Amino acid sequence: MNVTIGKPGRIPDLLAAQPLFRELPPADLNSISSATELLRPLKGEFLFHRGDLARGFYIVVHGQIKLSMPAQPDAEKVVDLLGPGKSFGAAIMFLEGRYPVSAQAVADSSVLLIPGRALLPAIERTPLLARRMLAGLSMKLHGLIKDVEAYSVQSAMERVLGFLSGLVLSAESSEPPVQVRLPASKRVIASRLNLTPETFSRLLHRLTEQGIIDVQGRVLIVLDPARLEGGE
Repeated sequence: MNVTIGKPGRIPDLLAAQPLFRELPPADLNSISSATELLRPLKGEFLFHRGDLARGFYIVVHGQIKLSMPAQPDAEKVVDLLGPGKSFGAAIMFLEGRYPVSAQAVADSSVLLIPGRALLPAIERTPLLARRMLAGLSMKLHGLIKDVEAYSVQSAMERVLGFLSGLVLSAESSEPPVQVRLPASKRVIASRLNLTPETFSRLLHRLTEQGIIDVQGRVLIVLDPARLEGGE
């Protein structure tokens, strides 16, 4: 992993700003901060590859990280797209195993890497931190169950509508028309939704014809957000 390492002086403030570490005793926060690295992967660089030994727990500060695994020759299955505030790697850190996915920056990013040797003692001493870690793992499990449900029950259009609705909810303004930016390439998003790129593009075109969205490269203008509920 040849990823640029940022200035360590920012790490305590960045950690303290994360909900996971709020109200943590100063001694524990200082101990974790001293062992934490601030990584700055450029677009296309990998934090780790599938099969690498787990190094610790990651939190995205800025940018976008893609978790993926091989699907077939020259193809991949995107498992998740993670933006600021999202974390990954906790379960494998606890198991001291190997990563089942690869983590790659799809935009220039900043990521905190917290080694297990620093985090685990703090979890043992601080019940609040332990509960927050358990809550985070539970939410990820719930998300995986929702993914399986979506792939098994929902139509391709329903998956696209749900994805677009999520972008609208996270937009700065909910007043139509709502401008949102795709967090990654259409190929990557299609894989995340378990669609082929051709199907994803075709469904976006259909929504454009229906007057629900306007596609301008990576920028989408959602003309009528309410119709995302019934675009199919």
